[in-house]
Amino acid sequence: MTYNEALDYMVSQLPMFHRVGKAAYRADLGNALVLDEFFGHPHQKFASIHIAGTNGKGSTSHMLASVLQQAGYKVGLYTSPHLKDFRERIRINGEMISQVEVTRFVEEYRALFDRVKPSFFEMTVAMAFDYFARRNVEVAVVEVGLGGRLDSTNIITPILSVITSIGLDHTDLLGSTLPQIAGEKAGIIKRGIPVVVSQLQPEIADVFTSKAGEMQSPLVFADSEYKVREMSYSASGTQTFLVDHGGNPEQWDTDLMGSYQRLNLPGVLAALDVLRNEGYRITSDAQKQGLRMVQQLTGLMGRWQKLQDRPLIYCDTGHNVDGITMVMEQIHRMSYAKLHVVLGMVADKDIDGMLSILPADAIYYFTRAALPRALDQNILKTKAKGFGLKGEAYPTVAQALEAAKGSANEDDLIYVGGSTFVVAEVV
Repeated sequence: MTYNEALDYMVSQLPMFHRVGKAAYRADLGNALVLDEFFGHPHQKFASIHIAGTNGKGSTSHMLASVLQQAGYKVGLYTSPHLKDFRERIRINGEMISQVEVTRFVEEYRALFDRVKPSFFEMTVAMAFDYFARRNVEVAVVEVGLGGRLDSTNIITPILSVITSIGLDHTDLLGSTLPQIAGEKAGIIKRGIPVVVSQLQPEIADVFTSKAGEMQSPLVFADSEYKVREMSYSASGTQTFLVDHGGNPEQWDTDLMGSYQRLNLPGVLAALDVLRNEGYRITSDAQKQGLRMVQQLTGLMGRWQKLQDRPLIYCDTGHNVDGITMVMEQIHRMSYAKLHVVLGMVADKDIDGMLSILPADAIYYFTRAALPRALDQNILKTKAKGFGLKGEAYPTVAQALEAAKGSANEDDLIYVGGSTFVVAEVV
């Protein structure tokens, strides 16, 4: 079996959420537990940190992995979805799992998968945990795929749970209200295990305090302890935050751009405090260097990522109302003559909610990513017209971006986004 044949098997035989949506979601841990038993409970052979949330869990996961790596630990990192290469999901110290490892795993255990019929995600979790155990990682940062309580990753007992900001997303699966969704995310809280919640959101705070109390888990609302006072940008391509902790302001730099990182940084800093209390040797220098070099050390892409100068082109994976709101805030902080938006969305998202917060004075290039869940570009154009958004429709992301480049002047700004999968085609 070749690597491409292994990928073809995973994509064609195993239900894949990012392609087909709800049909691939398994609302139980049955298959995850069967696979875990078969592979000898590999997640018990390394320490883990579990990250859930609606927005920010990818950035948070990568920041924590970067700092731990800089502190000298052998760090596994499991995230989803991938942008360009399946292997982005499974890394050790920033290096993706090899094609040989992926091929061997699928080929060797294909009979098992044909019998158990796991989802794409369930199989991928098993692959990651088996790989981390065999490679003797010291600690793995594990990002939840969807929700938390019933996510395939929730078979682990971590040393720390982190929950980032909560918003309305996947409401058909997780609930239609913030408390319902928060309840699903709180499902990663394990008995006696510390939990850090990045933001104190008053309407759902009691969901976390109640669950943490029930599980006798120490709870920290990070932004009550770490308060971001100022943000600025440097010529070297980093973002600087002045963060107040107990009346002691300190400056932290990161190469992750986007003003929304101010919501993630307190959770990361509080999580690192917990890890120190657990005995992890994380010096201030390792923390500074790790935060400053997240992209370099972990390979993270797509978070307010610059693709070109003159005209400026940025992309961002924000793909729900809260995510797009943060992107708009970022755009409002920038200087440009005219805004051009290359926009594609997934059909099962809150399309109207996202369209309602986009600016009517921009020029739009409506498109669709190359996957079944993508909303048809002409339908998107029609929906957008109802919100006063005007532009043309293009059948591919590449054509839409080329049209934007052809129309934009050097002092304009082109933003590419609306869906993780649109961004995947331009990074």
